Amino acid sequence: MAASASPHAQLIQASWARCRAFGLEHQSLPSFGEPDAAQVRALLERQHGLLRTTRDEVLPSFAHLLGHSSYLIMLSDAEGQLLDSWGTRRFVDPRQGRGFEPGARWLEQGVGTNAIGTALACRQAVHVGHDEHFLKLNRFMAGAAAPLYDAERHLIGVLDVSSDSYLPSSQTLGLVRMMSQSLENRLILEGYAGHCWQLSFNTGPNSLDSQWAGLLLFDASGQVVAANRRADSLLGKSPLHGQIEELLQTPLTQLLAQPLALPFAMHVAGRNRFHCELKAPHAEPLARPRAVQAEIDPRVGKALQQAGLLLEKDIPLLIHGETGVGKEVFVNALHQASSRAGQPLVAVNCASIPAELVESELFGYEKGAFTGAHHKGNPGLIRKADQGVLFLDEIGDMPLATQARLLRFLQDRRVQPLGGGEPIAVDIRVVSATNQDLQAQVRAGLFRQDLYYRIAGLSLTLPPLRERSDRRALIEQLCQRYREPGQPTELSAKVLELLMRHPWPGNLRQMASVLQVALALAGERGVALEHLPDSFYAELPGSEAIPVAVDEGLEDQLRAADGNVSQLARQLGVSRTTLYKRLRSL
Repeated sequence: MAASASPHAQLIQASWARCRAFGLEHQSLPSFGEPDAAQVRALLERQHGLLRTTRDEVLPSFAHLLGHSSYLIMLSDAEGQLLDSWGTRRFVDPRQGRGFEPGARWLEQGVGTNAIGTALACRQAVHVGHDEHFLKLNRFMAGAAAPLYDAERHLIGVLDVSSDSYLPSSQTLGLVRMMSQSLENRLILEGYAGHCWQLSFNTGPNSLDSQWAGLLLFDASGQVVAANRRADSLLGKSPLHGQIEELLQTPLTQLLAQPLALPFAMHVAGRNRFHCELKAPHAEPLARPRAVQAEIDPRVGKALQQAGLLLEKDIPLLIHGETGVGKEVFVNALHQASSRAGQPLVAVNCASIPAELVESELFGYEKGAFTGAHHKGNPGLIRKADQGVLFLDEIGDMPLATQARLLRFLQDRRVQPLGGGEPIAVDIRVVSATNQDLQAQVRAGLFRQDLYYRIAGLSLTLPPLRERSDRRALIEQLCQRYREPGQPTELSAKVLELLMRHPWPGNLRQMASVLQVALALAGERGVALEHLPDSFYAELPGSEAIPVAVDEGLEDQLRAADGNVSQLARQLGVSRTTLYKRLRSL
């Protein structure tokens, strides 16, 4: 073996060596085993949970990536026995048909180097190209596979993505890694989320709902009962059976007092700082200790009170507000305070789903409903919200054809999946939101008038941040969320004054970003004016667009930096343009 061979090449070479040791030759015929019907039935019964979660929960989530491709998805157990396959079989060599039926065994001993068998042998995700298969009869396809582990880190199966296309190995390997991580996460949540607290965490605040977030499930005593492998990687060790207080260096009561379904910052051992999101047990939605009720803008409080009353009476709600005002936060709070807090809150961003997939995502589809459809069908997001709340965000971006179907559903509360099938009754509450003028869209013919009146049983407008009377309380809450240990607990009067006077065109989302940046730049010091980002000052009117506090001793600081304006700008946390303006004004 060449010393310079890549890790992948070494992995394939090691597999070929095992195949030769098994007595295989390149011309050998694959041997998939010959289980009888009773053995296959028993196998599928044992693996019913893994099969169902893969088929009903994971594959529909990746339909937009798989629907128009020539991929074949295969799922095996930990012994390499095929449980099921989904997708196209048009490229399968007829001589290999037996290998794609339930019960077929894809171990290296009988099939040579292949994605499933080699992933099992080396316990890691692997891509096997066409000519990297040891047996020539298998070289009609390329595949990538990833081993699957349960919450206790026991190997439970393998997920495989294969194709006859010459696709980049990184593309197929990346896809199977995403799908396998998503599947492992869902299995963990199905087993524990009903009676455990759920903590998602990651290095950034925008990926807490992705499959790459760390996931911890802990009980009422704070013991971690389940975790995904991403949590191991982020924490540098397995957190299983440890205490959440020790992992996060935070008292359990303080952790449980954090806002539900909202990002917050947390430190762990080694001063690592993560962004986190907490969710309550489904079975115990009211078990969370109540935080002290903060000051709240009267208009927001009134909107919450009115919306809560009408949600219980099944009157649809329409929430207006500028981008970033916190419409999703409002709906989360509404859901948590409702009688349906223990049931699903399914949020659908109508602007982010491709137009051609909106109907299938919302209403589901029967098997064979369209080219590339999952052969078992898909229940759709509306049915997933059954007994709970459906949140249609950015509803103004919904295509007109989908608006017509949504109207029919809202009239009779029965879902008709694409491709036929019997209508299915669904019990949900509907909340919609938009940052657009829907009445203007109605006049322009872009939004159905009958749908508008159907979703706007009560129309509420959330005020922009610049108009809210509780800005100071919001600033303090956000500072508490992002403040690092050792930092002062209060902001200086000068910083607070500018924060209060800022127009905040990006609303709460912008305020959270500005404070997060400022606190990170300040470190263990208090936040000073130079820690506020330049974009913050650029939106202040007149002379306030320049951080005047940097004047104090500015010439001395410039001399200390040997006249290097760029260096001094970095030290002060301002742009060179801002610094030049201030120097010219001295």
